[in-house]
Amino acid sequence: MSAESVTAVAPAGPDTSGSSSGGRHLRLALFVIAAAQLMVVLDATITNIALPAIQTDLGVSDANLAWIVNSYALAFGGLLLLGGKAGDLFGRRKMFQVGTAVFTLASLLGGLAPNESLLIGARVLQGVGAALAAPSALALITTTFPAGKSRNTAMGVYAAMGGVGATVGLLLGGTLTDLLDWRWVFFVNIPIGLAVLAGTRTLVEARRHPGRLDVPGAITGTGGLIALVYGITRGGEHGWTDGVTLVSFAAAAVLLTAFLYLQARTVDPMMPLRLFKDRTRSGSYATMLFIGAGMFATFYL
Repeated sequence: MSAESVTAVAPAGPDTSGSSSGGRHLRLALFVIAAAQLMVVLDATITNIALPAIQTDLGVSDANLAWIVNSYALAFGGLLLLGGKAGDLFGRRKMFQVGTAVFTLASLLGGLAPNESLLIGARVLQGVGAALAAPSALALITTTFPAGKSRNTAMGVYAAMGGVGATVGLLLGGTLTDLLDWRWVFFVNIPIGLAVLAGTRTLVEARRHPGRLDVPGAITGTGGLIALVYGITRGGEHGWTDGVTLVSFAAAAVLLTAFLYLQARTVDPMMPLRLFKDRTRSGSYATMLFIGAGMFATFYL
């Protein structure tokens, strides 16, 4: 969900968890949301272990090999705020369904990819699907589960799926690659995605919010991140004074500056800059940034 709409979700309906049918309904809804979160986080780690097999099979260069991981992370992270805003405007359950469907289809395309270009393209599409599904999944917890024990449990399970997905992804990636084939690190998402889609009818839709999509912000923010990562990747291979590397860094600086300018001026920004005025929140953001950077670098190595 968008950054400033976390508290704007409509309250859930009456607590039906005391009845047998209501309890089953909530358990199924929790399974759907937890499975979606597991699938999204799992895909951020499961591919790392399969990289050597992918490189050998498709003839991928060392520099391009990193993009099999980075393309997913950049599309996911760069479009995450836009995906949350889309859920606010067009319906969170609908965007959750669309995102899960896109992610599942992209997983199929990735598993069938005959070359590195199509594989990287499928990874980008996976990131787009994840960016649509993940924020809506979190928002749907507050609309589906009544306040109190049920919602607290659902939030706990949702959070736990992040750690479980990161750990299981590394183990499962190695198991699937050794016993079957690297393509199964993508195929494994298909039954999970189909099960999630089948269970979305148990989720309760929230009211929509007025506003519009911040497309310029999404373009400048995502474009700036891509240019920055490309510059770092190319610099490691061709040198930090390479012309293309320097152009990439310059483009990143221009685009990210434009992103901050737009967020300060836009009526409906994806990332309201006033959020960073709170030192506790800003410190938490910085901590998560360094944790994520260290974790992803270690996974790749």
